[in-house]
This record gives sequence, structure tokens and C-alpha cells, in this order.
Amino acid sequence: MHALVSKCLALTATAAVLVGCGDSGAPQAPAAPAARDFISIVGSSTVYPFSTAVAEQFGRATEYKTPKIESTGSGGGLELFCQGIGVNHPDITNASRRIKSSEIENCASNGVTEIVEVKVGYDGIVLAQSREVEPLSISRSDIFLALAKRVPGPDGLVENTAETWSDVNPELPNVAIEVYGPPPTSGTRDAFVELAMEGGCKTFESIAALKDADSNEFKRVCHTIREDGKYIEAGEQDNLIVQKLAANPDALGIFGYSFLDQNYDKVQGAIVDGVDPEFESIADGSYPVSRSLYMYVKKAHVGVIPGLEAFLAEFVADSTSGEEGYLAERGLIPLPPAERSAVAADVLGLKPMASL
Repeated sequence: MHALVSKCLALTATAAVLVGCGDSGAPQAPAAPAARDFISIVGSSTVYPFSTAVAEQFGRATEYKTPKIESTGSGGGLELFCQGIGVNHPDITNASRRIKSSEIENCASNGVTEIVEVKVGYDGIVLAQSREVEPLSISRSDIFLALAKRVPGPDGLVENTAETWSDVNPELPNVAIEVYGPPPTSGTRDAFVELAMEGGCKTFESIAALKDADSNEFKRVCHTIREDGKYIEAGEQDNLIVQKLAANPDALGIFGYSFLDQNYDKVQGAIVDGVDPEFESIADGSYPVSRSLYMYVKKAHVGVIPGLEAFLAEFVADSTSGEEGYLAERGLIPLPPAERSAVAADVLGLKPMASL
């Protein structure tokens, strides 16, 4: 008897969670509906407006409740997502970067073993500024020299003491470096340091040589942002950064292209390595600070949480995330048709992702 009860308790704690135990200790089918009758979504602030648009349409067009979405940042969302299976845990997490191997391992350790990856589309990370000033044209090397904690000096790496953009590059304006950006939990921050900071870092031969000699030190140098007030963490609310830029024309802000697209009346994007952050340049990969956007879904929750499978179908529909879909109107860069069809087939088939 005790062994059967223990087995049932283990099952309810780590697997279906919506089953009960009879007097014999054997699992029984639930007598009542699921404890949660809506889809729970957490994660990236960049993907948040796209998920919100789909959730609102889904709530209007179906008999299911509108999903509830919380903007926690990509890292924070994946941490919540990986804590377990069941109605007390999110069904979906949004991410503005791909899930890491360490996060897959964390998920697995908590019983989250079948994860469906949804590649939503593409996005560019922009360095935005007020429309009241001339657009800034900078290189990834300039970005690294402005924001890195340590930079090349005459005799090796030194603490970054640059105060103005002209200290970084004499051709840039003589205005104070002041950049509002996301916190460490943000996928936008992860992508920014990898694409922009590391991209600029590698242009210096002395640092590039570290990649083979000491990859951990290379990453520390290239990815560590200075902490002396030149980079200001603005939380996960990109709208707050837009407000800061409107109030301070000399400042720059880091966020996804969709927020630039939705706020063109207030802000503009800096030119990076000679390329404007525009829909076409992000779609064709010529804009150097571009990344993919994702959703991750627990297969174990499909058929348990009402409407989850239908919500996924809505998200990958042509009318939603296709080239003429309503998400493109909100700033999403759609996947090329062939890639989008392949992603949709995997998602509709609930195909779990393979290990990285």
C-alpha cells in the first residue's frame, strides 16, 4: 500500500498533476475540470507585444479564454518555465534568444522533458535615439569601446574611462555616453552583447586571439558591460526607454525593432556598420545586430490546458505570422515562406525539439 501511495504522490508532483488517488493508491482520472482554464505565458518583453496581439485575437475568435501573459524577460521566463509540469507552472515562455543547453538540463531535472520550439520570426536590436537629433552612425567597434568594462590600452586591457562618444571615436559627437538598456535577465541583453559587443570586440586582434587561447576570458572581456553609470539598466519595460529618449535627446536606448517601428514619431534607429535598422535589412541579414525570436511550449500541457493546441495553430497561421499577417503590421520580421512552413509543420505536429 505504502509503495503505491508513494508512486501516486510522485506522479502527481512531477507529471500529470491533474490526477487523484483512490483508496488503493492507484492514480485515477480527475473528477473535476482542470484547475486552470486559461493559457499562462511568461518571458521576453520583445516577444510580449506579438504574443499579446495573438492572445487578444484568440480570445475574440474562439470559445477559449484570452491567455494571460507576463513580461519577465527571456531568462526569467525560462527559469519559471523550467520549474515543473502542471497548472502551477507556465505553459509557454517567450524568448528573444534560443534556449540554452543549461536551461534544457534544468527543465529536464524538473520533469520538463518534451519542449516544442516555435521560431516566431526575426528581430533587429536597435540603438535608438530621439528624432530631435541627427541620426548617429556608429560601428560595432564603437559600441564595444563605449560600453565594455575593459578595453584595449597601450599595454593591454584597461578599465574603460571613456566619457563621451568622441572619446571613443573623434568622428562621433562630443556628447556624454548615456545608454539605457535591458537587465541581465533579458534575452535582448544576451543578444546585444553577443551580436554588437562581441562583434566589435573581435575587431581588435589582441582580444580576438583570446578566443582560442582562453575562451572564457574572451567571453568575459567581450560580454561584460561597464558598471560606472554609462549603461543604465531600465528594466524589462521597453516603453520606459522610449520615454527616456524623448526626454533626453543625447541618450541612446537598446530594444527590439518592433518598438522602434511602433514609435517612429518619437525615436529613430542609429546606423550600425553603415546599415539602417529597417524591415528589409533585418529580413535579409544585412543589418548586423539581428536575431531570431522564439516561444517554447510544454507538450505535456497540450490536452490538459484548454485551448493550448488551438493557440499554437493561431500563432503559426499565415494570417498571423506570415508575410501579410497581422504581426508583420506590429513590427515582426516574418520567416521566409519555406522556413515558416517547416516550423508550422513541426509545431502543429507537436514535435519536441532535439537536444542542442
